[in-house]
Amino acid sequence: MRILLGVTGGSPRTRRSSCCACCASRGAVRVIPTSAALEFVGAPTFEALSGEPVSTEVFDDVPGVQHVALGKGADLVIVAPATADFMARAVAGLADDLLTTTLLAARCPVVFAPAMHTEMWDHPATRSNVATLRERGVHVIEPASGRLTGTDTGPGRLPEPVDIAREALALVDAPLAGSVETQDLTGRRVVVSAGGTREPIDPVRFIGNRSSGRQGVALAQAAAARGADVTLVAANLAQDVTDQVESVRGAAGRLACSVVRVESTAELRSAVRAAGAAADVVVMAAAVADFRPAATPGAKIKKVPGQGPAPIELLENPDILAELAHERLRPGQVVVGFAAETGDASGSVLDHGRTKARRKGADLIAVNAVGSGRGFGTDSNEVTLLDGTGEVVGAASGTKRAVADAVWDAVVKLLP
Repeated sequence: MRILLGVTGGSPRTRRSSCCACCASRGAVRVIPTSAALEFVGAPTFEALSGEPVSTEVFDDVPGVQHVALGKGADLVIVAPATADFMARAVAGLADDLLTTTLLAARCPVVFAPAMHTEMWDHPATRSNVATLRERGVHVIEPASGRLTGTDTGPGRLPEPVDIAREALALVDAPLAGSVETQDLTGRRVVVSAGGTREPIDPVRFIGNRSSGRQGVALAQAAAARGADVTLVAANLAQDVTDQVESVRGAAGRLACSVVRVESTAELRSAVRAAGAAADVVVMAAAVADFRPAATPGAKIKKVPGQGPAPIELLENPDILAELAHERLRPGQVVVGFAAETGDASGSVLDHGRTKARRKGADLIAVNAVGSGRGFGTDSNEVTLLDGTGEVVGAASGTKRAVADAVWDAVVKLLP
């Protein structure tokens, strides 16, 4: 595999070298720094780690037309760190050095790992640029929180190199050598639901939720990388997540994953039960609608000027997770649920999660806070793992792929 590692002028210089070393474990790495990056780490260091020449300018090796050839020949491009300035340049489509021209020529998966101060990460211009990159198919990893340059702390820290490499390599079905992604699920069949169900009000409108499906897809990717035969039940994934679904499928048949697309809660229930009958593990990561309209007309409900909307009678949907936990479609099956919660006057996120864990009866419940930019629609997550009695048995935070691996680590301990 041919990996291009773009390096920009952010400050975490030791992590640049580590990221290069991590990627080199899975293929040939060519480092393409910006001129600012070389102010932090010299070209000889990158050349020694990668075993490849390092250049920054389009006029280097003119006969080889490397400003186009590098991108066309790459299997994966990673930019780490990706500064606010560089992401703005990428959005504008600038091509004023070797790295930006390479990005324009690349037709393989591209991953950006941003690193900057919290104020820069939260700036509307940066957020808009990140959204644009994701709309174009670039996989932008959510930055970590922690110590930044100087005395500052907060979101904007470059994630650990091993996490960057693992998440990037997952897009091309290449597990990181020496990582936790051992084959501890080999021979196991798992079902993962992802996304959010929609309940039709009429042919145009529906009741839905904000789930993008990122966490569920990350769970499916992680399980496939660990050797499992995976069925992903996908409900209304966000477009950029839909584009990632094919990356769950196996390379050269080594990984096995089938995808079943559904829309409503009834369809998801049917698909999960059908696939779950032969599964060792069922993970309900999808956000399932609690209610559905009692009736769905065949024509669009019209607005009558001067009259308010007619009330919509709602019926309660089946509790799919509780059904699976109490019925156990096969002996010894492990059932895992997710609980997206918000705190309120009656209790905290964890309080509500404990109540849900005891009511559902699943082996594990991953409780996460949602709202205010957390949980839904982001590349990061933070969960607390509870057992069926509501006791805390673990926790995980970071990228959704890192959270997925932590969930599978807990599941493996429960398997016979």
